Amino acid sequence: MAPSTAAPPTSAFDVLRTRYSRRLPARLEDLRGPTQGTVDLPPHVVWSGRRSYQLEGTRSRMSLYRTVLAEGQREDLEAVLDRDLLISQWPVLRTLVSRPLRDAWEAAFPELAAARDASVA
Repeated sequence: MAPSTAAPPTSAFDVLRTRYSRRLPARLEDLRGPTQGTVDLPPHVVWSGRRSYQLEGTRSRMSLYRTVLAEGQREDLEAVLDRDLLISQWPVLRTLVSRPLRDAWEAAFPELAAARDASVA
């Protein structure tokens, strides 16, 4: 019997992590979103439910970031998320997102892994 030339099966985790990795900004400095006020998400990010978020409220801001991280494209990430807010919220925010998303961001940006580690210490 001839050896198989098919690629090994890819797990759902790997597929999702790759999908999230393709959306990442080149640098965290590219995240230039607002730090106060109201953010209204476009329909391609939130197709039903809540679309307007207040950045001053911790729960509202966490919900916004969670939604944009999971559903936004690179342009959405760069326009809505703020680098400093993301880093400061990461220790909690990382527990609210999927593992493939969390792993993609932490692998690409050591600052996020460092924020995670600092919160544990």
